[in-house]
Amino acid sequence: MSVNLKALVIDDSGVMRKMVMKSLTETKLAEFAYVEAEDGKDGLEKLNANEIDIAFVDWNMPNMTGIDFVTEVRKLEKISGDGPIPLVMVTSEKTMGKVQIALDEAGADAFISKPFTVQEMQVKLKKVIDKAQLVQIRRNRLKQKSDAPAQAQGSGGWFSKMFS
Repeated sequence: MSVNLKALVIDDSGVMRKMVMKSLTETKLAEFAYVEAEDGKDGLEKLNANEIDIAFVDWNMPNMTGIDFVTEVRKLEKISGDGPIPLVMVTSEKTMGKVQIALDEAGADAFISKPFTVQEMQVKLKKVIDKAQLVQIRRNRLKQKSDAPAQAQGSGGWFSKMFS
């Protein structure tokens, strides 16, 4: 079964966004549809405007850093009650302190250091892709439940229309 995921790729470098997208495609972990953002602020706007299943976020960006983006998304998810989407830091930051900040304090799901290989991405992202698929399934179920009353109201056959 092929998994189709909408991935948000946030990096201020267009070349790096393309490299992340190319490597993700080569992992064959899922069929990705990509949405690109130039920084965390742009990423938040695109996250809200699209049904994103997973996001790949650079750390150092103008306007809003990747850590600020992850922290803000987690805060908004708590307010809205939405399930947490997987957020993956893809960055040249490598110190254990930075990894701890990203994973433990901000709430990222995974951390990939640049430069990376396709094989490294496959190993590190397998569980995260599984989580993204579960989030997508939950979202679709909630959408179906919210659409069901409207469909039931307008769908009655000829018998129910006779008595309306």
